[in-house]
Amino acid sequence: MSQTDLSRRQVFKMAGALAAIPVIAVCGSAHAASNAAMRNALKYVDQPGPDGKHCAICIQFVPGAKPTDKGGCNAIPGDTEISPNGYCGAFVQKK
Repeated sequence: MSQTDLSRRQVFKMAGALAAIPVIAVCGSAHAASNAAMRNALKYVDQPGPDGKHCAICIQFVPGAKPTDKGGCNAIPGDTEISPNGYCGAFVQKK
């Protein structure tokens, strides 16, 4: 059996990393839930709305790298999974 010598610094680094894991997990899930809540509140759907209204022609939409890529929305902060063909109650057509 081999013995590994750990310095005090290495022990503290590992302890800090292990302590951060639950915090990161909780923060990540809370953020996703708030996005779901905002989507529900604004009645977001991945399909165009009435009269052909869709996210790609909305002033709130932040496009992805390509026109067909999913993007973001100023009305749903932090959400990067908004379809350019989607629709929600915060729709305001670009002029």
